[in-house]
Amino acid sequence: MDRATRTARIARIARTARAARAARIEEEAQQPAPPVTFTGRKTLVAAGVAVVLIAGALVIRPARQGDDARPPGPTERAASAVGMGAPAAAVDLTALVADREKWVAEHAKDDASWAVLGAAYLEQARRTTEPAWYPKAEKALKRSLELRPAEKGNFDAMTGMGALANARSDFATGKKWGELVRAQAPKRWTAYPVLVDAYTGLGDYKAAERSMERLLDLRPGLAGFIRASQVYRDRGWREDATMAMEHAGGAAKAPAEKAYVLFRLGELSWERGDAAEALRQYEGALRADPAQAQALGGRARALAGLGRGGEAVRDYRMALGRAQVPRLALELGELLDALGRSDEAKVPYDTLRTAAARGAADGVNESVVLGLFEADHGDPAAAVRRLTQEWSRHKSMEVADALAWALHKTGDDTAALEYAKKSTDRGMRSADFAFHRAMIERGLGDDAGARRYLQEALRTNPRFSPARVPQAKAALAAIGQPPAGGPENMQPAKPWVAPDLPKAAKPKPAAKAEKGEKTEKGEKAEKTEKSRSAGA
Repeated sequence: MDRATRTARIARIARTARAARAARIEEEAQQPAPPVTFTGRKTLVAAGVAVVLIAGALVIRPARQGDDARPPGPTERAASAVGMGAPAAAVDLTALVADREKWVAEHAKDDASWAVLGAAYLEQARRTTEPAWYPKAEKALKRSLELRPAEKGNFDAMTGMGALANARSDFATGKKWGELVRAQAPKRWTAYPVLVDAYTGLGDYKAAERSMERLLDLRPGLAGFIRASQVYRDRGWREDATMAMEHAGGAAKAPAEKAYVLFRLGELSWERGDAAEALRQYEGALRADPAQAQALGGRARALAGLGRGGEAVRDYRMALGRAQVPRLALELGELLDALGRSDEAKVPYDTLRTAAARGAADGVNESVVLGLFEADHGDPAAAVRRLTQEWSRHKSMEVADALAWALHKTGDDTAALEYAKKSTDRGMRSADFAFHRAMIERGLGDDAGARRYLQEALRTNPRFSPARVPQAKAALAAIGQPPAGGPENMQPAKPWVAPDLPKAAKPKPAAKAEKGEKTEKGEKAEKTEKSRSAGA
């Protein structure tokens, strides 16, 4: 599928979704109003006239089914969001959790409420990055499945189990749950976001793309456009990824949903090297949802890229105060190292180890971040062992890149190059991946390959890391430019000599050819005559 086809497809799906919403609104507007009725009753004769006047003045319309003038409350908003797999506001989530906990305490056999409670716990884990929510989500979802097993179609709990496994980076389990839902209900759209995430984590990018396309066919909306952006980004189609995420912004309704879309747009802007635009998107996300720690960490990253190191350190510390995300702790430590504040960098590195250990106790897999940290700041051999085990489970580009870098740090550049190719050859535009491959190529003595990937890293995002950008520029300066006139030994060592070609066969004389043709015709006629005689 070429870029023009992809662009037209996403635009067509977005137009279809908008047209469907407009059609529903128009249909509701054209429905006839219910009949008007008047109320009144007989009273004392002295009050009869007054009652008639009041009854004539008061027009009472009976409420339509589902008609409620009140806006949805926090519980309803959060329940709707988690049911759609969309982000929910922190206040709404808290209200939903309290409401469902109280309900299941009195109605312990309500499988649907247990599934909603498990989804709410999972969203709390996503918002706060607090791993202690994961066991609670698992317990609630399993309780729902005990009351109504998967064989009886408990799709909400099954989908929740798949999303929970993906959140813990257990993508094989996420795939099993997603495929189980798809097998029982192929048109149930909620299975496909789980499958896209699971296939991506496993490195099966073709299956992820197929699931994304099916999701867009079934439900063109926020979840579908977000997954489309993710798939396009992994293919290196940056413009298509941005366009799909912008369509997701158009489908977002609640402030928490819009904040998440703006955060993801900021990530895309940062990856293509536009730090100023990324900063604008991150700040927009924080205005829509000030409690979003990931957007605060993104703003810190953009500030560091713009040379505002002091502000970046402040934002990183604020983000880690709200949510101890291991990757943000690694970024802060490396920023402090780059600023010459190595003693201060020990604190975020300790935070990284503590947060990863706490997450592992609750089933969260942080092998990639821990492997990169150990490769650069700890024991590279331990990083190789950890990432080799991770590669046996999840063959994604992120794992391949981290393992390649760890092998490079141990001095095994030959093995490292094989994994670096797996992370770069598919087309994803990552400055970090390109930098890692460049240094591996240089370790193998391939200056041309190193030059190519160093230039690609700096061209993709010239501010991709405060620690590695100076290394990339120094390495590129040391390698230098190729010699004038192109590569060596382009000219042949000896003058070119025309090869001896076989001579073409001479055509036969025309007379002989004509005689041969007549002889052949005569033989055919003789055979035909003999066949007729035998038949007679």
